[in-house]
Amino acid sequence: MTQPRALQPARPTGSALQPAAADLRHRAESAASRFPPLLVQAQQLAGSVLIGEHGRRRAGLGDDFWQYRPVQAGDSRRMIDHRRSAKGDQQFVREREWQIAQTVHLWVDQGASMRFASGSALPQKTDRARLLGLATSVMMLRGGERVGLTGGHLPPRRGNAQILRLAEYLSRDDATDYAPPEDRAMQPNARVLFLSDFLGPFAPLEQALAKAADRGVHGVLMQVLDPAEEEFPFDGRTIFESIGGGLRHETLKAGALRQRYLDRLAERRDALEHLCRVAGWRLGTHHTGDSAQAALMWLYHAMERSGT
Repeated sequence: MTQPRALQPARPTGSALQPAAADLRHRAESAASRFPPLLVQAQQLAGSVLIGEHGRRRAGLGDDFWQYRPVQAGDSRRMIDHRRSAKGDQQFVREREWQIAQTVHLWVDQGASMRFASGSALPQKTDRARLLGLATSVMMLRGGERVGLTGGHLPPRRGNAQILRLAEYLSRDDATDYAPPEDRAMQPNARVLFLSDFLGPFAPLEQALAKAADRGVHGVLMQVLDPAEEEFPFDGRTIFESIGGGLRHETLKAGALRQRYLDRLAERRDALEHLCRVAGWRLGTHHTGDSAQAALMWLYHAMERSGT
């Protein structure tokens, strides 16, 4: 599925080395300029949702200390922490965190198709997906979760330093039109969040969720779309071109394609819903013209339910 794009004049040519160096510098400066605003926006967005919410940590079998609590009926005497209990008249149990449900993997589609916005007042899909992905990570990390990227590029860790690492990785772009989901290095029984427009080839996504199911992994798919991709407001002569430039179609009657396009979009959504039902995942849809805060609130609770 391609997006409409205004044709740009060709870049002036020079030596083979100079354009490559200039392009590399431009991409580096562009990534560096995006990184701080993304981090600040994600932290602010996460903070706005976390107000009034409780942490996500829970007790269970693990190695990391979480908290002390008073002894309850049914607790074994071996669970009592005698050093802490000796400080007063009450006996306490030393609780540890539930490690099995405390690993979260993130994949944000950084393919060229995500760098689309139908108007200057709207963010690109990739900017909104990165914001939601990083803000969700901030919330998870503040709740004591271990968060990392799928693929093994950034293993799950705790702490504020991980937020910086995630922001750096999420500021990178992929040259392909449709980047396939990264399904490697998903830890058994972890939770996963995929953010994409999911308009590319369907087989890689099916493979990723099948692999997740084999490992007992559950999660959430969040489909991020531009409003124009839902409405198809095009008519008359229109040139449709993929952001990466690999696909191009020109028509004199764009309006005649509207119903066929909407049918195809509905088919894709039905396929996503069916895939999530089979895999035990949850599916959400977010439009870049809507509130990022509302989307993050939905994600927060969807990820909570995906871990139970």
